[in-house]
Amino acid sequence: MTTYALGSDDAELTRLEQQSARIADPTRILLRAAGIAPGMRVLDLGTGIGDSAVILAELVGPSGSVVGLDNDPRMVATARARCAGHTNVSFVDGDVTGAVGDGEYDAVVSRLLVLHLADPTSVLRRYLASVRPGGLLVTLDYDTRAAGAEPAVPLVSELFGLVAAALRSAGADPTIGSRLQAIHADVGLDDIGALAITQYLPPDSPVGPGLLSGVVRSLAPRMVALGLATEAELDLGTLPDRISAALQRSGSFFVPPTLAASWGRRP
Repeated sequence: MTTYALGSDDAELTRLEQQSARIADPTRILLRAAGIAPGMRVLDLGTGIGDSAVILAELVGPSGSVVGLDNDPRMVATARARCAGHTNVSFVDGDVTGAVGDGEYDAVVSRLLVLHLADPTSVLRRYLASVRPGGLLVTLDYDTRAAGAEPAVPLVSELFGLVAAALRSAGADPTIGSRLQAIHADVGLDDIGALAITQYLPPDSPVGPGLLSGVVRSLAPRMVALGLATEAELDLGTLPDRISAALQRSGSFFVPPTLAASWGRRP
């Protein structure tokens, strides 16, 4: 089983929508670079609320198809409702570490999934069996090492540190994006390629403070339970405004986690 430390309550679903909107353009660029093209049959692992599946559906067009798989029934129900107008997308409720098909897809894609997997190499190797010979396995995930503010802002650095510690406590790896190529080599892919995209948000943009405070909110129960921070120290009600004020005082750009991608072909 996978462990998703961020939950699926209303606040987390809203955060996922906001996150997906921010990384939609980088996702399209990376998927095109990987070779996702019209007419493909694609399996989207850990599809969440379906935003990555929609982008894939746009890229494969009406002659292609996308199946989104997720182990959270609420995520799947939300994805079905949000994507009802896309006739070439369907969703399945199931664990990504479970059974797979035999060469029925032209590509298997995952976005922001492998950081939550205890053994991503084993899971991806299993799903390689779902890809036809010569087909693609594409993985997109975060590398948070460069995330922060420039010039540095202590509050932002502290919060990203808390987020990383809380994720690691759940067995997640917030810097796994830097190792996707190595994982794909272990999986046994041919023709491995990679690309990463980092966005920079200006000091007065509300997007960065909103995204960072949102993930802190979702992880706050874990942070408090582990003794990483108290509820008073987090002060979630004022957190977005405090982040924004700190960025603007120092004229700092907000640097989100890098979205990295690696891809390769089944021999």
